Amino acid sequence: MPALDGVAYGLLLFVVAAGLTLAFGSGGVLNLAHGTLYAFAAYTATEVADGSWLGLVLAVLAGIAAGAAGGGVLAVMTAPIAGRGHMAQAMLTFGVALVGGDLLMTVFGKDDPQVSVPGALEKPVSILGHNYPGYRLAFIVVAVALGAGGWYVLARTRIGAAVRASVDDPEMLAAGGISPARVRSGVLIAAGALAGLAGGLGAPIIGPSTSVANTVLLQSLLVVVIGGLGSVGGALLAAILVGEVQTLGVTLMPDFAPYLMYATMAVMLIARTARFGPTGSRV
Repeated sequence: MPALDGVAYGLLLFVVAAGLTLAFGSGGVLNLAHGTLYAFAAYTATEVADGSWLGLVLAVLAGIAAGAAGGGVLAVMTAPIAGRGHMAQAMLTFGVALVGGDLLMTVFGKDDPQVSVPGALEKPVSILGHNYPGYRLAFIVVAVALGAGGWYVLARTRIGAAVRASVDDPEMLAAGGISPARVRSGVLIAAGALAGLAGGLGAPIIGPSTSVANTVLLQSLLVVVIGGLGSVGGALLAAILVGEVQTLGVTLMPDFAPYLMYATMAVMLIARTARFGPTGSRV
């Protein structure tokens, strides 16, 4: 069922893109090493997974830990250039991504490993007369729950209020006794943890490979651009759209699949500009 595959793939991109938009929209850091965090987490999870339920839980936790640690390192590295603009951040994190790619091949090798999941999740589930992998259905449920939980934290809790204030009014936040710099570091760690979570859960869907970091980063950037920076709901809809276009494109028009994603982004940006104007305001 290519359409359902598109939903699963799109939701995986959503979890990754949520961390990317959190780092940029709430932490103010343009992190071009986000895909590398995903890849490190995916490889780490693959090393831990052994086909058991406990192995799956440990693999996901290991992925989260790897991503969060990477986010913490990036928080320390980007702190000295926080006031130098996004170009400096892009150059620094791009360099981290290049070094990280070499480390991936050095530590884990160039082979693409297979990921083991519990036998119960390998069994196909019948949906409308079609058999569909049980793991992907379970992932869809988990990703939707994560999206709802993330929206609630950002929109309805004091933590979310502090994150928003660190961007909108850092002086007022500091006057309230909360350090904007610490909030920013926490945001980057959380963004890395989301990349790690996506890597741990997504490894059986997008197996670890030497090219996965670039693929995931590029498609997550498309999701952020189409969905709108800082919008969880927009990122969710955009991720499903990108997932469907990519999956159906590979199935129906494999030679044109990469171009379909960029065409989709162009159409969405043109439509948004026509509706809201070039600055994003309504006209």
